[in-house]
Amino acid sequence: MKVLKEIYQYRQMIFSLVKKDLRGRYKGSVLGFLWTFINPLMQLVVYTFVFTYIMKAGIDRYYLYLFVALIPWIFFSSSITGGSSSIVAQKDLVKKIYFPREVIPISYVTSCFVNMMLCFLIIFPVMFFAKIPLNPLALCCLPVIMIVEYFLALGVAMLASAVTVYFRDLEHILGIFTMVWMYMTPIFYSMEMIPERFHFVYHINPMSSVISCYRDVLYYSRVPDLSSLLEAVVLGAIFLVVGMLVFGKLKKGFAEEL
Repeated sequence: MKVLKEIYQYRQMIFSLVKKDLRGRYKGSVLGFLWTFINPLMQLVVYTFVFTYIMKAGIDRYYLYLFVALIPWIFFSSSITGGSSSIVAQKDLVKKIYFPREVIPISYVTSCFVNMMLCFLIIFPVMFFAKIPLNPLALCCLPVIMIVEYFLALGVAMLASAVTVYFRDLEHILGIFTMVWMYMTPIFYSMEMIPERFHFVYHINPMSSVISCYRDVLYYSRVPDLSSLLEAVVLGAIFLVVGMLVFGKLKKGFAEEL
C-alpha cells in the first residue's frame, strides 16, 4: 500500500515530532516530566477514595484494580481528544511542505503511547505492594494488548483529526463524548455489576475488551480470555482501517480548509 510505504519513508519525521511533543509537553514547569506520573497518581488517589469509602465498589485491592484500567484509559482518551486537533495545530506545516499527513496523528498518538509506557513503570511496584504474583506467560500477552490499544487509539484519532479540519466543533464534542465513554467502560466497576440486559452495550465497546485484558494480566495475574483478546484485535483492526480510509479521503482538502 502506497501510503504505508510513504509513512515508513518519513519515519524520521515521526520520531522528531514525538521527541518534540514529549519535550514540549511540560516545558517551563518546575516538576517537568514528573507530571507524567503525578497526573494519573492524583486521579488514582481521588477515585480510590470515592469508590472505596463513599460509593463502595466492594472490590479487593481496589487501588490496583482501578490503576491497571485508568492508565490505559488516560492514553486512549488523550489520544482522541488531543489527536483530534493535531492537524489543525500543525496547519502551518501542512500548508508549507509536502509529507504524508498521516504522520501528524501517528506522531501524536505515539507520544501519548510513550507516556503510557512510562506510567506502567509505576504499576509493577504497586503490584509488588499488593502481593500480586507475576505470571510470565500472562506478561508475554501485555505487549500484544498494548499494540492492539495503540492501533485502536490511532484509528479513532485519525478519523477525528480528519473530520475536525472540516468541523471544528468536533474537538469540543469529543471532550464530552470521551467522558461518557469512560463511564460506559468498566474502569471503576466490574462487568459483574452490570445488569444482564445491558451487556450488549459493553460488547460493542472496543475498550471494554481491552480493559478486561489488562486486568487479567496485571490484577488477576492470568492469561487473558481468548475471546476478549480476539474481540479487541478485531475491533482495533476495524477502527484502524476505517480511520485510515476516511483520513485518506479527507486529507486532499486539508490545505484549502486550513
